[in-house]
Amino acid sequence: MTSTTIFGNGNMGSAIAGIVGSGDNQVQVLDRDDSAEITGDVVVLAVPYGEVAGILEARRDQFAGKVVVDITNPVNFETFDGLVVPADSSAAAEIAAALPEAKVVKAFNTTFGGTLVAKEVGPLPTTVLIAGDDADAKSLVVEVIEAGGLTVIDAGALKRARELEALGFLQITLAAGEKVSWTGGFGVVR
Repeated sequence: MTSTTIFGNGNMGSAIAGIVGSGDNQVQVLDRDDSAEITGDVVVLAVPYGEVAGILEARRDQFAGKVVVDITNPVNFETFDGLVVPADSSAAAEIAAALPEAKVVKAFNTTFGGTLVAKEVGPLPTTVLIAGDDADAKSLVVEVIEAGGLTVIDAGALKRARELEALGFLQITLAAGEKVSWTGGFGVVR
């Protein structure tokens, strides 16, 4: 059993809490203003990218030794015309740089909350793409996700987070433009 702390109780945070909990793991859900200590070995950042820096700054010492799962898509929500991180970086890389004593894994950013809850995208099972540099951290995240009934594909090193964020950005802009539904998205055929 793995103990997981999730920052955020919106659509994604709630959906991930359901996945983690259905895998018989302990779940702690906090909002950004909650003063409770982080209890999880895995910490999921299920908040908008713009809120991450404040959470990291306020709790930096609590993240040491944790597996931190970044689900953010650093989309410029004013223009929907790009990502707000440098072209050679990613939100996950920025978080990893801010938390050198944590192990950062990118996951869940290429899915919508509805497909996590339904555990399918149309006729296909929901697949969570992950990326990270620490094999043990990725293995732990895979175990938690698979125990919750989802499929996982390891996309490689943390530097692949940039491509995962671009895919998430594309999916968000398609949904915002009503070209796909918020309960739809990309599926993976193996």
